[in-house]
Amino acid sequence: MKNLRILIFIMSSAIVSCSSEKPKVNAENSKIAEIEKKSDTTTKHIKPFNIDLPTIGLLMYDGVLQGEVVATSDVFAKPTKDGKYIFNVITIAETEDPITTEEGLRLIPDYTFDNCPKLNALFIPSAYDMSTQVQNTSIVEFIREKNEETEYTVSNCAGANLIGKSRIADGHKIVTWVGGGKQLQKEYPNLLVQDDSLVTYIKDGKFLSSNGNLASYISALELLEIMTNSEHRKFVESYLFLDRLQNWKN
Repeated sequence: MKNLRILIFIMSSAIVSCSSEKPKVNAENSKIAEIEKKSDTTTKHIKPFNIDLPTIGLLMYDGVLQGEVVATSDVFAKPTKDGKYIFNVITIAETEDPITTEEGLRLIPDYTFDNCPKLNALFIPSAYDMSTQVQNTSIVEFIREKNEETEYTVSNCAGANLIGKSRIADGHKIVTWVGGGKQLQKEYPNLLVQDDSLVTYIKDGKFLSSNGNLASYISALELLEIMTNSEHRKFVESYLFLDRLQNWKN
């Protein structure tokens, strides 16, 4: 009888144990499902790198003006009318650490100077104070090396200072931010600095440049048309509602 009671107790304990573990399994499954759901939401907008597409590289560093990075991405990351993506658009910084823009956004680079893939175009943005970047030999050397492989190298605003420092565009026309041309010409006399009070954008050979800020859209759109066609440019402009921006008072 005593043995029977022990057997019943063991069986009851096992049943209780099994039934009590089931909610734990369900809870764990729910947690996993929740994580997977968040992961899907996080990753669904990431565009996979396609080695068959031309690659647009966006240089970044602490203090960069975020609009000059976003403008280029905004233009080149748009699909065609039939929904096809025709460019890889990547961000590049000296290290894998997040960079902080002038406006306070933190951005995580896709690649570093060490593992950056081959670029068809490199966009060089600006900061309010370019002294740190101009004195950074790693940034200057990266621009110099990448310019050897790019079809186009683009500077916006004071990004022209890095063009000047790297000496890749000596003898070429370039424009910088409104009010910065005289100093740029003084520091880099081999550049053909244009009158920034009159010139918003200019192309000379493989080098494109603009006054920066919202004018960064101009350099991006101009290069987009060169690398595709006028029809795609018009589509992207309509995608961005640029006509609304230009004619909003009407």
